[in-house]
Amino acid sequence: MLSKISRRDAIRNTAAAGIAASLVSNKTVLATTDEFSTEQLCPHKFLTAGSEFYDVSRGNPKPFSLMGQARVDAGLTPESWRLNVTVDPFTEEGVVREAAEAEKEFSREAGNAITYQQLKDLGKEHGIKFIKAMQCLNIPQPLGQGLWEGVPLSVVLRQCGGMKNVRRVYFRGFHNNDPQQIFQSSVSYTQAMETPPGELPVFLAYKLNNEPISPLRGGPVRMIVPWAHGFKSIKWLQEIFLTNDYRINDTYALNNNDPESYLKTSAYLDKGPSDFIEGEPILVTGQAINGYSGLSRVEYWVRELVQGAKRLDDNSPEINSAPWQKCSLAEQPVWSDVLPVGTDVRSVLGFNSKTGEPNSWPLRYGMISFYTVLRDLKAGRYEIRARTVDQNGFAQPEPRNIQKSGKNAIQTRRITILPREK
Repeated sequence: MLSKISRRDAIRNTAAAGIAASLVSNKTVLATTDEFSTEQLCPHKFLTAGSEFYDVSRGNPKPFSLMGQARVDAGLTPESWRLNVTVDPFTEEGVVREAAEAEKEFSREAGNAITYQQLKDLGKEHGIKFIKAMQCLNIPQPLGQGLWEGVPLSVVLRQCGGMKNVRRVYFRGFHNNDPQQIFQSSVSYTQAMETPPGELPVFLAYKLNNEPISPLRGGPVRMIVPWAHGFKSIKWLQEIFLTNDYRINDTYALNNNDPESYLKTSAYLDKGPSDFIEGEPILVTGQAINGYSGLSRVEYWVRELVQGAKRLDDNSPEINSAPWQKCSLAEQPVWSDVLPVGTDVRSVLGFNSKTGEPNSWPLRYGMISFYTVLRDLKAGRYEIRARTVDQNGFAQPEPRNIQKSGKNAIQTRRITILPREK
């Protein structure tokens, strides 16, 4: 039973220029940072407030804009929220021979849909929390980073008892029940039920930074898929379908995207002043996402712009042969200073449960600030590029030069060095 929209319809219908240059000498090196404070070098808050995430919500009107009784009727308040967990009866000759089965289903129609309080009660015994960066697959800037808390999807699915012929778990959120606005995603049964040691599970989140998730951020409950781009972490979660159909039903797949792409290790440059006086130190900052393949380092390259030269694409030979240099990465914060009051870091996944030390730095699927300070650039115009190198040795944008698997073009910042008056 797939609510008001048929399962088949759900699958089918959801749906500077620059000028190039001579290379800047390798004598342009990372300078000492005595002239800049820690806040200047790493200007980003470690956790992003819920209201400050970059928003890419869908819908018309967007679900978080509903107010009063309309919000209640949509099930977007903790008191009115309900979660259906139902079996997909789909079969197709030659494709899916047998329908999925489960001992127990939960639905509004049957009067036993899972409530917000029931989910929180499961969290008292099985709750988890971890720090994750959010990034959309198709935009060139990170959305934010939060401490998410909730219940593993595996725990919720085990409420259904014995299951048979379940190969994939579909899920979707509230989008006005309009077939043109339905937004949905899916994971395999094993991704949902079997988390390898040291990895992070798919889970249903009801807290962000130790506060209830607001409708703006996809609350009361949203799915979190740690290793994936944000489109997998469905907002306003209300429906879970157990199916024997092995095919991916993600809305993004129908828009020429790779729905199984993992969170990409990428660097993002901050904006900053464009004009400097010759001799001034130039601070370059940004953030890097530590994606599925890990983060080895962040590098930068500066080149002087020469009139009449051609623009460089990411696959230009000059990019690969350039004298890239290493940026500095932010050090670990004092965790009690950056986490919500009362949070025991030892209870956060990704940290040692005895010592409170992170299992890795940067945090897996998290963001980290990077910076470098340039000195001794002569008067002229320059381009600054930054890229990540992952733990497999791939320099951004490799190995994903296909942007539909995660937008990760090398970003560029341009500056002008003005002559110092004599």
